[in-house]
Amino acid sequence: MPASPPLRRVAVLVLDGAKPLDVGIPAQVFTTRASMPYEVRVCGAEPGLVAGGDGLSYAVAHGLDALAWADLVFVPGYRFPGREDPPRDVLEALVAAHDRGARLAAISTGAFALAATGLLDGRRATTHWHYTRALAEKHPRVQVDENVLFVDEGSVLTSAGAASGIDLCLHILRGDLGVAASNYAARRLVAAPYRSGGQAQYVPRSVPEPLGERFAATREWALHRLDASLTLEALARHAAVSARTFSRRFVEDTGYTPMQWIMRARIDLARELLERSERSVEQIAMDVGLGTGANLRLHFQRVLGTTPTEYRRTFARGE
Repeated sequence: MPASPPLRRVAVLVLDGAKPLDVGIPAQVFTTRASMPYEVRVCGAEPGLVAGGDGLSYAVAHGLDALAWADLVFVPGYRFPGREDPPRDVLEALVAAHDRGARLAAISTGAFALAATGLLDGRRATTHWHYTRALAEKHPRVQVDENVLFVDEGSVLTSAGAASGIDLCLHILRGDLGVAASNYAARRLVAAPYRSGGQAQYVPRSVPEPLGERFAATREWALHRLDASLTLEALARHAAVSARTFSRRFVEDTGYTPMQWIMRARIDLARELLERSERSVEQIAMDVGLGTGANLRLHFQRVLGTTPTEYRRTFARGE
């Protein structure tokens, strides 16, 4: 029997005031199972009891040594992030982990801890919409983007509010294991496998959005017809609004134009077919509505920075 590949190592760093959802999301998403080759260690500045937010405390078995062990370190959000930075030894351990090659991923206000290390200087980052201004003021060298669910800067990643931690985790899974594994994890979590759009849609507004459910139905309708010709006019007709209104509201809802969103959906479907089937690139191009292999290769390179063949070589299931 061939040896199993080593498990990817994930540390979840619990800071004082840590928020329960922010801690629980990466710990649950990356739990060790046949479909999820990860080992998770929940840690703190030192082993023992850590006082969390919302009336909860955490008994952690590991200290900062877990950061020296991990390939991927999550920093969950915590209460009152603008008051003071985490302890110096915590910041130094995060920098050392990063310098060693580990990826650092912040959920919500965990971005303040990453910013305090200096690792976000000159980079894009996000946090919960309620704290974006505070993050920009406290760390002016960070390029704060308040309109996205997460930002991937390669070795450092940040996400918005707690639920966007799921989006970030699924994004990491797509990069590590492929879209099929990410979609499977999303089904297990009963979560959207790819929740496009920015967090601006969640900022409180004085006027309610009356078309949200109708547009969600149109998006679902389109996902079942990706092999067909989907025009702006056809989408607007299904939504029972004018093309101009549909286009404008769609961007507000998702952060993408309708055709950009359709293209991303087609590329994601192509990724899954490349992983799970032996169909040729030309056949897959027809299956996802892109017509020719050349067209699929063009858009695949533009969206993912690689070719369908290279993607299949990386993520296709072995014999």
